[in-house]
Amino acid sequence: MKIVVLGAGLMGKQAARDLIAGDAVEKVYLADRNIDQANIFKEKLGSDKLEVIQVDASNDENLAAAISKGDIVINALFYTFNEKVAATALQCGVHSVDLGGHIGGATDAVLKMHEKAQKKGVTLIPDLGVAPGMINILTGYGASKLNQVSDIRLFVGGIPVHPEPPLEYNHVFSLEGVFDHYTDKSHVLRDGKLVEVESLSEIEYVQFEDFGELEAFHTSGGTSTLTETFSDINSLEYKTLRYKGHAAKVKLLVDLGLTDRTKTVTIDNREVNLRSVLKAVLEPITELGEKQDAVVLRVIVSGVKDDEEITYEYNMVTVKDQETGVTAMARATAYTISVVAQMIGKGIIDKRGAYPPEMIVPGKEYIAEMAKRGVEIKESVRRSTLQN
Repeated sequence: MKIVVLGAGLMGKQAARDLIAGDAVEKVYLADRNIDQANIFKEKLGSDKLEVIQVDASNDENLAAAISKGDIVINALFYTFNEKVAATALQCGVHSVDLGGHIGGATDAVLKMHEKAQKKGVTLIPDLGVAPGMINILTGYGASKLNQVSDIRLFVGGIPVHPEPPLEYNHVFSLEGVFDHYTDKSHVLRDGKLVEVESLSEIEYVQFEDFGELEAFHTSGGTSTLTETFSDINSLEYKTLRYKGHAAKVKLLVDLGLTDRTKTVTIDNREVNLRSVLKAVLEPITELGEKQDAVVLRVIVSGVKDDEEITYEYNMVTVKDQETGVTAMARATAYTISVVAQMIGKGIIDKRGAYPPEMIVPGKEYIAEMAKRGVEIKESVRRSTLQN
C-alpha cells in the first residue's frame, strides 16, 4: 500500500515514522507546504520508503495531485482542512482518515459523505486521535460485547510526569484548542437525553497507578459522535483529567473573560484581545519542551448480556519515549491513525462509506496493534447477576 501523510508537524511525522516500519507499506509520501522540516526528518530516518513532497492544501489541483499518489491519505493538517481533504480523496478514489475537529462541524461534514463514499468504494474515518479517537474505538469494542448498553464514562488527560506550578500542565497541542475545550459547553447524555454541561464543572477524583488521585471535570469536544451513536442509552459523559487544583485555577481565568475569543480591552489607546494576551503569557510557561509527558485514559462501558450486568473497563497509561523523544500524546495519537490507515490497506477494515471510529474500527485488533508499539491498553471485566 502507498500512504500519503498530509502535514509534516509532530503528528504527521510520527505517523510517517510508524508507517515506514509496516511490512505492508510500500511507500509513504510526507506532504507539506514547507518541506524543510520534512526533509530533515527524512534524512534522520534514512528510509527509501519515505518521500517528501510539497503541497499547498489550499490549492485544489495541488492537493488532488498529492492525494492521488496514495491508496490512503492520513490528514494531519489543521481541522479546517478536514472536509476539503475528505472530499478531494473521495474524488480521487482514495481512502481518507483524519485526526478530528469538532469545531465548525468538520466531523459531521465528513460523515455526510457516506453515500458518495459507498458508491465510490472509499472508506472515510474522521476523529482518529485520542479523544475523540482511541476512546471511540474502545467504547465501540466494549459495547459490541453487550446485548444492551446502559452507561458510558470516559476519562482522558495529557499531563506532565513532573508537574510544575502554576498550572501543573504542559500543552501538547495548540493552546487555542485547549481554551476552546475549557470554554465551550460539554455535551452529555443524562436519563437518555442530550444536555449541555458547563466545562470545568462537576469535579470528581480518579485514581491512576503511578499518578495517584487526579481530578476529572467536564470539557467540550471529547464525546464527538458518541452521543449520536449511543443516543438510546441512559448516560454518557466525558471528563478531562488533570492534577488536583487545575480546574479551579483555569475557571478563574475563564470567569475573568481571559479565554473569551472576542473580548478586548483598551490600553494606551490600543485595543488588545484578552485571549491573545493569555495565550502569549501561558505558551512559554506551559511549553513541554524536553519534559516528559503522559497520557492517562479510562473507558468504562456498562450494560447487560445474557442476564448479567457487565462492565468493561479499558485503562491506558503511556509516557514519552525517552529513546526516540516521541511524546506520549504523539505516540497515542499518531499510532492510532497509522494503525487504522494500515487496517484499511490490509483489508481488515473493508466497509465502504464514512463512519465514526466506534462503528468501524475492530477493537481487539486495534489493542493488539497498539501493544506492539508499546502502548498497552488493559481490559478488565466486572459481572453481577441481574436481580429479579
